[in-house]
Amino acid sequence: MATHDCDKMFSGLQTLWDDGERTFSRTRRVVDGLDETLLIACPAVEQPSRASLDRLAHEFELKDEFDSAWAVRPLELVHEGSRTLLVLEDPGGEPLERLVGAPMAVGSAVRLAIGIAAALSKLHQRGLVHKDLKPGHILVNCTDGQPRLTGFGIASQLRRERQAPEPPETLAGTLAYMAPEQTGRMNRSIDARSDLYALGVTLYQMLTGALPFTAADPMEWVHCHMN
Repeated sequence: MATHDCDKMFSGLQTLWDDGERTFSRTRRVVDGLDETLLIACPAVEQPSRASLDRLAHEFELKDEFDSAWAVRPLELVHEGSRTLLVLEDPGGEPLERLVGAPMAVGSAVRLAIGIAAALSKLHQRGLVHKDLKPGHILVNCTDGQPRLTGFGIASQLRRERQAPEPPETLAGTLAYMAPEQTGRMNRSIDARSDLYALGVTLYQMLTGALPFTAADPMEWVHCHMN
């Protein structure tokens, strides 16, 4: 696992969660006499694909578009030999993914939903579309109580774009939360509303403890969303 590679570069790593492509860990380091806590995002496999590494680089390149008030901002893209990792600010908290295995209390869910929607609105105001919003890319219970978005590896600076038809298993993003237009099988463009669809799936999961659809393979996921 890539976490072993990360261990060689940063000591005292505490693995927090895996979003399906990356492993997120928390670590501490001292810089100029100041002790700081950081998040580290590493590819979740020992030999990541070029596309996976490109997504880390893409997220780092977007760092100036993010505000620490609503996003987990990248700080460094570290290369050591064949290993690459993304160093991120640590706002504290935990991934929403840990909390959606059972229905949440309505009051708690509504409070979180308001904060998540506000963060997503700030992203859209910057002219960005996330394209992979899901509980694994939302930090909640942060130190200041405000949620943060992360996982911007396929975020787009285009306010509107078309997805070419591709085999479902090769589509970038997470099929369980993917808006129909992101599958490339509808005559519609990807825009900010695609993130609102993923937010809707996430809110459904928060309130029910389950996804709105279940599927056994990528094509079935596509069929569920389109229908």
